[in-house]
Order: sequence, then C-alpha cells, then structure tokens
Amino acid sequence: MTAFDQTIDTAALKEDRRARLFTRISALDGWFKLLGLAWMTPILRALSGDNPRAQGREIFRLLGVPLLAIGAFLLLWGVLAPQVKTSLGTIPGPVAVWEQAVQLNAEANAEHLKAKAFYAREAKRNALLVAEGKADRVRHHVYVGTPTYYDQIFTSIRTVFFGFLLATLVAVPLGILCGLSATANAAFNPLVQLFKPVSPLAWLPIVTMVVSALYTTNNGFFPKSFLVSAITVTLCSLWPTLVNTALGVASIDRDLVNVGRVLKLSTWRRITKLVLPSALPLIFTGMRLSLGVGWMVLIAAEMLAQNPGLGKFIWDEFQNGSSDSLARIMVAVLTIGLIGFLLDRLMLALQSLFTFSTHR
Repeated sequence: MTAFDQTIDTAALKEDRRARLFTRISALDGWFKLLGLAWMTPILRALSGDNPRAQGREIFRLLGVPLLAIGAFLLLWGVLAPQVKTSLGTIPGPVAVWEQAVQLNAEANAEHLKAKAFYAREAKRNALLVAEGKADRVRHHVYVGTPTYYDQIFTSIRTVFFGFLLATLVAVPLGILCGLSATANAAFNPLVQLFKPVSPLAWLPIVTMVVSALYTTNNGFFPKSFLVSAITVTLCSLWPTLVNTALGVASIDRDLVNVGRVLKLSTWRRITKLVLPSALPLIFTGMRLSLGVGWMVLIAAEMLAQNPGLGKFIWDEFQNGSSDSLARIMVAVLTIGLIGFLLDRLMLALQSLFTFSTHR
C-alpha cells in the first residue's frame, strides 16, 4: 500500500469517527432538551470540530442570552429592592437572599449533627444497659427536633406526589370512560365544569372536616395533616388529566376502533392495545398540567391549614417578623419555582419514554 493510500484510509477513518461522534451527540440532544440543557449540544459539536463559528452562535443563543437575561434580572432586583420599604425592612436583594440560603443550609447541618449525637448517646446508653444485664430496659427513641428547611421541602414533595398519584388513578379511568362513551361524557361533563374552577381554599375546610370525621385514629400510617393536604391536591389537580385523557381517547383514529371490532378484541385488550397507546401523548400532557397545578395548590393549602411543608415555612417566617424573614421567604419562593421546573422536566422525561411524540 502506498503512502497516498494510507493517507486516504486515515482520512476516511477520521471521518468515520467524526460521523459516529456526531451521531452520539444527536442521540444525546433529546435528553439535553428534556433536562433544559439544550446548550450542551452545540458545545459538544464545537469541541468535535463541527463548524465552530455556527456552533458559537448557537451557544450564545441557547446559553449566553438566558445568562444575560438572568444577570439583568438580578441587577434590576438588586437596584430596585432597597427602594421598597416594608414593616420588616427593605426588600432583600440577591446577596441577602443568598446569605439566608447559606444560613438555612447551616441550620440543617447543625440539626443533623444534633440528631446524630442523640442517637450516639442512646446507643451508648443501651450498650451499657445490655452489659449490666438490663436488656429489658433498652429503649429506642425517635429524635424529635426542629424540622429543617430540607425536611420541609421533602414533606411538600412527598405530599404533592401522593395527591398527584391519587388524582391520576381517578382521572385516567374516568377520562377513558368519557372518551369511549358519549353517554358517560354527557354525565360527567357538567360535574367537571362545575368543580374544575373551585379554589383549593374552598376545598380545604371541607376536606379538613371530612378527614377529621373519618380518620379518627391517632396511630394511622399517615398523619391527618398529610392527608388533608394530599386530598386537597387531588381534588384540584385531577381535572387537567381527566379532560386531556377524554380528549385523547375520543380523538383516536376510528379505523383503529373498527380494527378492534373486526378482531373481536375484549374491552380490556382494546383499551390497552389500541386506545391507550394512541392517547398517551395527551394523557401525559394532562398529567404534566395536573402536577403543576397540584404543586401550586399544595403551597396554598399548607399555608392556610398550617400543615408541614414549604407553605407553612413561608407563613411561619411571615408571622415571625424578623429582619431575615423576607429573605427567607424569597429563598422559599425560588425553591418552589425550581422544584416546579424539575417536576415538569421529570414528567416530560417520562412522556418521552412512553410515547413516540413529545409535546413540549
């Protein structure tokens, strides 16, 4: 083989490697978009030598412009915030909010160390009792300390997912029934239109009284406050899923329905093999909307009912009235927005896994 042939083979090999690299980057692009990291694709393409100038413009559009917008927002916030005077002092700027975020993290770490020390002391005490032959006096207690900011976050996330799951279990079957049957749709549609606009603040007193009347045990698996918040989320968030499921089922290709009849499929197989696969994109769209509604409803419910979670954290800080309260409330507001974004990305990722088309 001549040197010229070797050069051609080397160039072809490099081109093949580049092509495979671009294929991998294209495969990752969908996931980057789902995660809100679409700017990673042009960066990887630029690093691999794919028209760096064009990729630079794309990086600026996808990453530079949002960063500039965020910077402008922070600058405007920092300039205007000190101009607004309240009973608790001036509105905190970005620096004060960041300081309180760091402080909340420090408080959570301190509480974690207290819990660790408590269990260490208990383990030592129990070991001594066993060594002295007093094993019957060994006791295990649960550390009861002040809920940290992270505890409040996890409580709210756990509550919203429980309420969302209940809403989905109710809304999807009802939506399928309404989509398949014009009679069922006529029966349920007035109820949907009647209850869909009802505020969570209206549902909360009713739910509280019903749960208190029916859930009389104090040793149940779920605390009453958890059930009140979760059921309120369920009642307010099931409607988007129900409506979109009914719409998706009703709009499937009639030829598919006719095929099911020709093949004499049972109702269950017709739903699972024909109806659900066709309606999944709209069902997931409804679920995304329901989860977003549920997250907003939960914060309001926690504030009003004083149930554990981020809503109660905000209300407690408002009632506290210290000089740091406004900054802590702003930390909670930003946390709520970030979690809402992540929940939406999560549902979008699940939608992409179960459907062929993703509605963004």
